[in-house]
Parts: sequence; C-alpha cells; structure tokens
Amino acid sequence: MRGGFPMGAMPAFLAGVAVGLAALPPAQAQGPAGAPRQDFVAPAPGSYALPPIQPAADGWVLEGNRLPRRLKAYTHGAFTLLSFIYTYCSDPIGCPLAYATFDTIKRRALADPALRGQVRLVSLSFDPVNDTPEAMQAYGGEHARSTELRWHFLTTYSTRFLKPILDDFGQDVEIERDAGGAPTRARAHMLKVFLLDRQGQVREIYSAAFLHPEVILNDLRTLAMESAARSMAKARPSP
Repeated sequence: MRGGFPMGAMPAFLAGVAVGLAALPPAQAQGPAGAPRQDFVAPAPGSYALPPIQPAADGWVLEGNRLPRRLKAYTHGAFTLLSFIYTYCSDPIGCPLAYATFDTIKRRALADPALRGQVRLVSLSFDPVNDTPEAMQAYGGEHARSTELRWHFLTTYSTRFLKPILDDFGQDVEIERDAGGAPTRARAHMLKVFLLDRQGQVREIYSAAFLHPEVILNDLRTLAMESAARSMAKARPSP
C-alpha cells in the first residue's frame, strides 16, 4: 500500500527535515524480542506518500470507569496507531508483539521532537466478556495511567457493539459462542495494526511480518511532514 512522490514536490525545508531524519542512527535493536527481523532499510521520511485507504470505524467503546465514548474520539486529532488485542494472548507474534512494538514507539516518539505531542496509541479488546474496563486498565499498567503520550486501553459493552467496528476496519474474525449460543468474543487469525492520520483516515495497515518500529516511525514522520506542509499551504497568502 506504499506509494511515492518525488522529493522535489515538497517544500525545501521539509526536504531538509527528511534528509536530517534519514541521517539519524538506526534503532539500537531490530525491535522487541520475538519481532520479525527487519532486513531492509526503511525509506526516508517524506520520500514516499501514504494515500488514504479507508475511514476509521466508529462505535461505542469504554475506557476505565468512564462513561461510554465514541471510538472517533480516539481516532481523530492525532496520528494514531490502533490494534485489537486480548489481555491474555500469549502468541509471540500476536498481541505481545503489538504491545512491545507500541512500547518502543512510545519511547522513541517521546524522544523525537518531530513526533512529540502528536502521537496516540490505542489497544482495543477482542473479548469484551473477559476484558472489562478494569481488566484493560490493569493490562495497560503504567501506560494506561501516563499522560506523557496517551495510550488508551479500550473495550466494548459486548460483542454486539464490537463486531461492527471490526467489520468496518476489515479485521477478519470468528465469533465464539457459549453453550447457550450467545456470542462471547471475536477470535482473530492475523495481527493487524492500523495507522491513522489526524482526520481519522487509515493510512497504513501493518501485519506482524512488517511490524518494524523504524518503518512505523518513518511513516509517522511522513504524516507529520505532510500535515506541516498542508498547514503552510493554508497559511500562505493568496496571490
């Protein structure tokens, strides 16, 4: 889903930013333990485009003991990484990989002036029966309480509220049912992480095989540069 556009099409100062970012030292490690090996160099920020793929899904979600909110409150206004998880998942290339990758992205984004204050993380449960708002807060631990870079740990009332969100994101699942036939949770077969822009548009979808922090960080920087260029164009006086 990656495209590209010539650097000459960008404002000169943004091209300079891209060169500076490309010159930054690579990550000190390939990524979280168990992560897929990155055997390629991530393209420089701003040297490619991330065309919109689809609008983010919306629906009612719960966080902590707060009143229900629309999911769009967590998918607009910042560059957002969103994944669907189980708190009890033990697959090393599933939810634990997403958690560890988000942890890395959080630390790196806080240390990057180009991203600080612009990034949000969202983990939304596949299993509203087991993963109550309290369970999700416990799963998030200090990340759920920190306000440095907001990482929201969300769930839903029930599978009935969750399924439309999954469908609209294109997250393939099977619905498991109890002995009485009532839906209990959604079971996924493939990890997906969604990158959203400030307008709530999905701009990239990562599978486990491509969940590399350096790639994701450069995608975030690319969106930040795009947003800065758009702001400059709006601020420029009309001829």
